Amino acid sequence: MPSAMVLKGPSEVREACDAARARGLTVGFVPTMGALHEGHLALTREAKRRASFVVCSIFVNPTQFGPNEDLARYPRDLAGDVAKLEGVDVVFAPEPEAMYVPGERTRVRVDDLTAHLCGPHRPGHFEGVTTVVAKLFAIVGSSVAVFGKKDFQQLAVVRRMARDLFFPVEVVGHPIVREPDGLAMSSRNAYLSPGERERALGLSRGLGAAARAFAGGERRAGALRRLALAAVEPIATSIDYVTVADPDAIAPLPDDATAPERVLLAVACRVGGTRLIDNVVLGEDPPPGA
Repeated sequence: MPSAMVLKGPSEVREACDAARARGLTVGFVPTMGALHEGHLALTREAKRRASFVVCSIFVNPTQFGPNEDLARYPRDLAGDVAKLEGVDVVFAPEPEAMYVPGERTRVRVDDLTAHLCGPHRPGHFEGVTTVVAKLFAIVGSSVAVFGKKDFQQLAVVRRMARDLFFPVEVVGHPIVREPDGLAMSSRNAYLSPGERERALGLSRGLGAAARAFAGGERRAGALRRLALAAVEPIATSIDYVTVADPDAIAPLPDDATAPERVLLAVACRVGGTRLIDNVVLGEDPPPGA
């Protein structure tokens, strides 16, 4: 299978997508920051299933990293990433100055959906995400864009932005891809030592315990949250949140609330120095590791 064409310039990618549509093809799009693993490849396969011309962007976006986060050490291997991709027609791998032109002043912000979960713990993060994704949607144009559900809040925010700004883009969420032992795949898993990797299984175990209780009829939001917390607390270096929330509004439910038939249970914590996130939509997703 021929390898994907690697393009660096936004205008080149726009021209390639316009030419594909002019030939009657549909465009699929998968935005990534590289360090590709099987989770990313599942997204590109889903894009290929839904479209006949697939673009994958590889760009470590500086505006979504905080001052004390891992921008400098985030893994980068463009040649290795391109070699992993199958069924992708174009890889868009711009330099930062191509995406953030000299003198640029524009940012895109989505309110409310970013007020909880990761929002307070990563100030400016979602504004960086929505800004770069808006740029990418403008470049790629009419398309089906596939995002992973592991970043569930990000998926909700991007969907809201696409609707609010009338982007001609269908935003599709793909189920979390997990290792055989249940750990959610993430580029940041590479930071974990063997011992930390074993400890990190507490996230999926806690979510799994809550999912099984939910399937058995448990609807007390606090009880569901505490089941997840009981597995996460002993293994976490620090915890940002273990939260039961409305999956559409990304609004936390109080412990004394009764969970609806579809509800998000999300976790963010640090294991060693690595921040990990995971989630399950109770009533929709199977228990992690099942």
